Amino acid sequence: MRRVSAWFLSTIAIVTLLFGYRTSTSGPDLAVAVAAAPSTTSPSPTSPSPASPSATSSGTVTGSVAQTRWGPVQVQLTVADGVITAVDVVQYPQGNDKDQRINARALPVLVQETLGAQSADVDMVSGATVTSEGYLESLQSAIDQAGLA
Repeated sequence: MRRVSAWFLSTIAIVTLLFGYRTSTSGPDLAVAVAAAPSTTSPSPTSPSPASPSATSSGTVTGSVAQTRWGPVQVQLTVADGVITAVDVVQYPQGNDKDQRINARALPVLVQETLGAQSADVDMVSGATVTSEGYLESLQSAIDQAGLA
């Protein structure tokens, strides 16, 4: 009788845990999260923007396009007096729902890390390795073009 009771209680506990498990599809609203990382549907030029700032000036510079297996990633920096003041992700993989969910979570983290570090020395986002690698490649290109290295 004790074995039956123990089996029954453990089965109920397992079923309760399974129904309470939240999958990755039950995350935050994508429309809000994607707005934090602007995108374009047409590819941007791979050359730097006309106003390439030096480390002591201000302006906007666009990094080269990093081709990843899930799609291109491109970063644009706004620099003021040698300080990165804004980071825009011009292109990023968004071909399907999974790409959109991953990047809605990863890109704002990468942007915040970049603004805090003021360099490309930031940690990659777990679960978004491919996008993180492309982001860091394009970011380093933009930093080099801006003369912030």
